[in-house]
Amino acid sequence: MKASDKKHLKRSNIDLTLLGLGTAPFGGLYAPVALADAEGAMQAAWDAGLRYFDSAPMYGMGRAEHLMGHFLREQDADSFHISTKVGRLMSFDRPGRVLPPEPPKNEFDSGWSNGLPFREVFDYSYDAILRSYDDSRQRTGLGRLDILFLHDIGRVTHGELHDHHWNALTKGGGFKALTELKAAGLIAGFGLGVNEWQVIRDAMQEADLDVCLLAGRYTLLDGDAAETFLPLALKNEVDLVIGGVFNSGILASTSGRKKFNYVDAPADVLAKVEKLEAVCRRFDVPLPAAAIQYPLRHPASTVVVIGAKTAAQVQGNVEWFERDIPAELWTTLEAEGLIPAL
Repeated sequence: MKASDKKHLKRSNIDLTLLGLGTAPFGGLYAPVALADAEGAMQAAWDAGLRYFDSAPMYGMGRAEHLMGHFLREQDADSFHISTKVGRLMSFDRPGRVLPPEPPKNEFDSGWSNGLPFREVFDYSYDAILRSYDDSRQRTGLGRLDILFLHDIGRVTHGELHDHHWNALTKGGGFKALTELKAAGLIAGFGLGVNEWQVIRDAMQEADLDVCLLAGRYTLLDGDAAETFLPLALKNEVDLVIGGVFNSGILASTSGRKKFNYVDAPADVLAKVEKLEAVCRRFDVPLPAAAIQYPLRHPASTVVVIGAKTAAQVQGNVEWFERDIPAELWTTLEAEGLIPAL
């Protein structure tokens, strides 16, 4: 399996490389990221044959989209595909403008170390989706956005405000805007980009989704989506981009980070990681290699997207993705109850 191999999206009719580069780190996730490092990461991904890139207005309050677009504008426009997200508008204080109160931080929002000086305003309505599309076009400077993901809609993210945002998306025309963008040929497809599979399930009852990005819910540490959601996505021919395969770093042991789902890892997670590492050592397989390849074992998973902040991290991810892993590793993990059986 090569990182540069491609998979065809059933409903969107485009081909994505099996490994894509996520640009969240460019926004300063956990620590500042220098311009030269971000540019080096993009170049390393390109040199490795990666042609799928994912971003979002949230990532550094626009910084990640700017940096991604700066690199891709110099490439052949027909040689790559990108996804970005809608649901957050970037705004700022000025005389006469009254912004809504800042939303409370949820468990999936770690903040940005060197983001741009904007405020995020959640809005999933018809006009906001179209404005977000236009804003991302301007930030990236690109003539085409291939996939739009509705970003961070869900009860865990929004709590008591979930119903308000869900109504904006459904009754307020958010899904209608995305449907119109696709019908006009301005995007290839749309779906949700979330950490909660349950809201994708609910959205399937409201719109004809093409492709969704699910982060952190189908990994070596979290099989929450495996039993019911992945078969549902497969049945409905909704392609899945799997993100968060390292669960915020805990499965990328060389990083030294002990974060799990954006917070400090609890004792039970640390204990499971030790068990996973022990099995991987028996087969001389680095734990991150198993983590980055694991989602593609399931037929519902289409491609994997992984973030990186330097060229070295990109190169390491590609090496892990392309490393040969014996089938016995997976059967052993299943036999020891560490992953669900396929």
